[in-house]
Amino acid sequence: MGSSRTGWGFFSLSVMLLLATSALYAALASHLIGAVNALPSQKSHIKYSTVTGYFLQSESSTNASTFSFTDTNFGLINRTYTTDPIYDPNGMKTQWQRFANQVVMLNQHSGRRVQYKLLFLGRHGEGYHNAAESYYGTPAWNCYYSLLDGNDTVTWADAQVTPKGIAQALAVNAFWASEIKNQKVPTPQSYYTSPLSRCLATANLTFTGLQLPRRHPFVPTVKEFFREGISGHTCDRRGSKSYIQDAYPKYRIEPGFAEEDQLWQAYYAEPPVDQDIRTKIALDDVFASDSETYVSITSHSGEIASLLRVLGHRVFRLATGAVIPVLVKAEAVKGPAPITAIQPYDAICTCTSPPAVGATTSVCSYATAVRKAGTAT
Repeated sequence: MGSSRTGWGFFSLSVMLLLATSALYAALASHLIGAVNALPSQKSHIKYSTVTGYFLQSESSTNASTFSFTDTNFGLINRTYTTDPIYDPNGMKTQWQRFANQVVMLNQHSGRRVQYKLLFLGRHGEGYHNAAESYYGTPAWNCYYSLLDGNDTVTWADAQVTPKGIAQALAVNAFWASEIKNQKVPTPQSYYTSPLSRCLATANLTFTGLQLPRRHPFVPTVKEFFREGISGHTCDRRGSKSYIQDAYPKYRIEPGFAEEDQLWQAYYAEPPVDQDIRTKIALDDVFASDSETYVSITSHSGEIASLLRVLGHRVFRLATGAVIPVLVKAEAVKGPAPITAIQPYDAICTCTSPPAVGATTSVCSYATAVRKAGTAT
């Protein structure tokens, strides 16, 4: 069910060179520049768009706050395709089988500069940081408790999934198993995950034990830039490369992945424009080097929001453990990519003493942090 074409041999070198000038991104940009230089061409960039008309989540009429992907066949719209008369003249195929055939036809007739992929974007199950924010209240969490590694009961730095989060991931595993058996859903052919613990665990719980094709086993690649929006919250500070390797020895870690977290900074938050830049870089790497059509990305609420922005998808917030499929059209456009200015990290507002549990407001200040100088590019 995957495309027979290989991944594109181009990448936005201009963006990467600009990122290398930023002190924040220099360490991680260096290995990506090396990967770019190994590609045969850097004269094009990738333009992404979401193909509507296939999934309910992409339609403006769908209410994201009440939507359930498990009650709606992943959100796949019950419709006919132009390829149905030849592929399924007797109406015996499932909606997913007919959709997969439609995607094959889209790729076969798209020309060499266009490719289509279906991305399954999955949010991690509930983490201890989610539970802590619910307990303390968002104002108290943001200005005080999120800066700590935990309390006397639990640790939320690089938060693990809670028992509820484990149950959510296992429920998605059972849903996948049902869809594979009954709907013949095409399973992911490539897997990627954020390096944060809650995503590493969620991916493992979600896909382990499923009836997957031998040529496409669950062996995810850990990608730095698919991590959550980087804030001063300790839940967004990742563990070391050695920790990830020891905890998940079967996982692949992308080349150039630093031993220690070089992006997280106490008291500073990454602005959305910077997050979208790195999200685009990660997507470009996947689309340029991975020829598979069905791709799973296990990530976070904020990072999935960034992915949807970059892909031109409507805003669609996911609950913990939820999954959203996005049919993506990626077009190789001649010429360098538009240049976006990297913004300086923002100092976050903090409280010197903990607000009352459940408080609806808090009084915070920026006295503990000084705004960092950024690099305009």
